[in-house]
Amino acid sequence: MTGSPLLGTPYDAAIAGLARRRAEHPDAVTAAWTARRRRRLLREDGRLLIIAADHPARGALAVAGDADAMASRPDLLRRLAVALSRPGVDGALGTADILEDLLLLGLLEDKVAFGSMNRGGLAGAAYELDDRFTGYTAEAIAANRLEGGKMLTRICLTDPASAATLEASARAVTELADRGLVAMVEPFWSQRSAAGAVRNLLDPDSVIRSMHVAAGLGATSAYTWLKLPVVPDMDRVLDATTLPVLLLGGDPGERAQEAYAAWAQALASPTALGLVVGRTLLYPADGDVAGAVDRAAALVHGPGPGHLDPPTKEQS
Repeated sequence: MTGSPLLGTPYDAAIAGLARRRAEHPDAVTAAWTARRRRRLLREDGRLLIIAADHPARGALAVAGDADAMASRPDLLRRLAVALSRPGVDGALGTADILEDLLLLGLLEDKVAFGSMNRGGLAGAAYELDDRFTGYTAEAIAANRLEGGKMLTRICLTDPASAATLEASARAVTELADRGLVAMVEPFWSQRSAAGAVRNLLDPDSVIRSMHVAAGLGATSAYTWLKLPVVPDMDRVLDATTLPVLLLGGDPGERAQEAYAAWAQALASPTALGLVVGRTLLYPADGDVAGAVDRAAALVHGPGPGHLDPPTKEQS
């Protein structure tokens, strides 16, 4: 399904040396964040293509039926290295372990970086909807000069844990806004089956309802963005907000071609600023990561590398 591991990349030796470097020079992470060359959040076209890689921290390693597709960290980093090297890719979203690996590999230079904040609702757990903030804090995001934080906010009317998740998400939105940082909220209206399995409702009405709840979180919405699934009737869905929207990818399985078509249609809305996609681009069925990423970049920014404006001076 995912093809053979991407061996022979220019980063193989550096990836192999990450554990020793971390053991001998743990201070290299802080130094690298301080020295990282930054860029404007949005460039001339006002669009973003972000590669997401925060799934493993929730124990969610499956892609298209392969339960352990994301289990190998070197393989994941090789795929991320290919993706982040392609023109039109603006940055990455991940937990600290992933972003720091990318940072030490030099892959976040002139890129935007978003820290994943709540990964405590482990996939399949009895407490899955208790999405505790076990990852980045607003303070750490600001100290390391990331561009923002992302929070998963699942709303289940029959699970009391949702109340704590909403409160924690609201607090994170406020704390990020206080620091002038993007709060990327990923809302879902969710249900539990009789067997206890969590299911996100992907019909337009449920997505719209979740959007309205997410938009109202925090003491200000000035820095709030929404990360939304692509569902039927996206024109009506995107008409439900004036907040900036980034579209997510999810795990399309064997339906990746349909995902590209749906992204293209949704990106026609002025509310949709781009994509935040992980598994669809990192684990394409044919194994061609570069090809999958280039196709997504063409949808977001236009065909060819010529759409990119020159890098700007580092943000202060």
